[in-house]
Amino acid sequence: MTARGMAGAPPQGELAIKVYYEDTDCLGLVYHASYLRFFERGRTELIGAALERPIADWNAAGYLFAVYKLEVTFRRAARLGDICRVLTRFEPPRSEYRLCVDQRLLRGDELVCAAQVQLVCLDASYGVRAFPAELLALQPRATAPR
Repeated sequence: MTARGMAGAPPQGELAIKVYYEDTDCLGLVYHASYLRFFERGRTELIGAALERPIADWNAAGYLFAVYKLEVTFRRAARLGDICRVLTRFEPPRSEYRLCVDQRLLRGDELVCAAQVQLVCLDASYGVRAFPAELLALQPRATAPR
């Protein structure tokens, strides 16, 4: 995983994914649920790299990140043996209680699948809590419409 961002810009992550037999259906195409695993890996790695602290440490500190809403668009099929990239970036925040993430799975420069994900943060009792300030500070600022 690489987490990169220009000075002052929010980090973006890129994670290499190789499609294995376990990721495919009987036709050798990536099974739809496998894309969700690929995107989960991308989010986990970006959050850990951007905050310079593994996500498991945040969980141990009582910050549990859960998917609230997920919208996926399938454009092409990835296949057994493909080498793909998961691109992950934060979107402007809706509130301190919701983190929005844009994710794309590419094969070369070809868009295979895209997802818009909204995360919430839970405490150890599974009640909603604000995201850590360190994570909120990494999100891009919303711009006013022109």
